[in-house]
Amino acid sequence: MTKEEQQLEKRFLELGETAWRKGIAVYSDFLNLNELNIFQETRPKLSYIVTESFGGYELAERQIAVFRPEAPLFCTDYPICCLKIAPLQEKFAEHLTHRDYLGAVLNLGLDRSCLGDILVEETESYLFCLKRMASFICDNLTRVRHTSVSVSPVEAENFHYEPKYKEVTGTVASARLDRLLSLAFGASRSSLTGLIEGGRVFVNGKLVTSNGYQPREGDLISVRGMGRFRFQGSGGQSKKGREYVTLLRYV
Repeated sequence: MTKEEQQLEKRFLELGETAWRKGIAVYSDFLNLNELNIFQETRPKLSYIVTESFGGYELAERQIAVFRPEAPLFCTDYPICCLKIAPLQEKFAEHLTHRDYLGAVLNLGLDRSCLGDILVEETESYLFCLKRMASFICDNLTRVRHTSVSVSPVEAENFHYEPKYKEVTGTVASARLDRLLSLAFGASRSSLTGLIEGGRVFVNGKLVTSNGYQPREGDLISVRGMGRFRFQGSGGQSKKGREYVTLLRYV
């Protein structure tokens, strides 16, 4: 691991020790895929406590690490808040992207570690953040690009998210990771090799650096900066002996 990754592992161990010593739940800030991978690799060293990760909803990519002295009896109140960002006047609203929303929030002076996923819908978006930052964002985020917006908290029981995905089908010589990435993102294998070897590809949250890795049916594959897809599996062969595969690419 790099020096920064070693420091992060040390930080996880310190948080675990604090949870055990004080008998309370302790939480990290939001972690990216690489940081979550380090957390997963550190968990065996924290077997004396309960550890998990959560990002506010089931398919969250950015998540916080959780350290508990014991398993909770009931659903735990995580220090995460969901905020709805909506235009004040929908008919004058621009078409806003994930990058637009993220830029507007970061321009408030916040660190990325305070923010989780941003889910962009047709005319509004949902931002997950640390609870301690929710009021600040609600009070200060008034514009995204040229669109005036309002920001309001959404109770967990009122938040319902149905992921949107595009089915991608095709044939591959074999269901290797590099070939599935090529099919999913419509790019050449050679252009994607550097992503895998460069530590930007994760399978079910675990870093994979081998181009020849063979995902299993149902695996969630994430590529930092590009998106993610689920490998639905393969079925049958073409006349040329290639495998038919189906992917669900999240959009």
